[in-house]
Amino acid sequence: MKQITATELRIILENKEKIIIVDVRESWEYNEQKLHPSSRNFPLGNLPQHLNEMSELKEVSFVVHCRTGVRSNQAQKYLMKNGFSKVINLVDGIEGYVG
Repeated sequence: MKQITATELRIILENKEKIIIVDVRESWEYNEQKLHPSSRNFPLGNLPQHLNEMSELKEVSFVVHCRTGVRSNQAQKYLMKNGFSKVINLVDGIEGYVG
């Protein structure tokens, strides 16, 4: 399974490379602090209900993250089992990113 570090993600964002960021934390966590203004929020517990909405992501690489990387790791596994082959997990989550 693919992973990305906070440093690698920062470089991608600084270079303005196109990347989709999916936050799998709860909505209240997402509203308190966003990793990036363009990130999308699909809470881990609601992923099954959002699979159709997320179908556009099946053919593109995208980064999933949570607070520490645990939920996003679970989300990555779930999404890959459901046909999302290019899911990248942010190691250490938003905590590792904002440090």
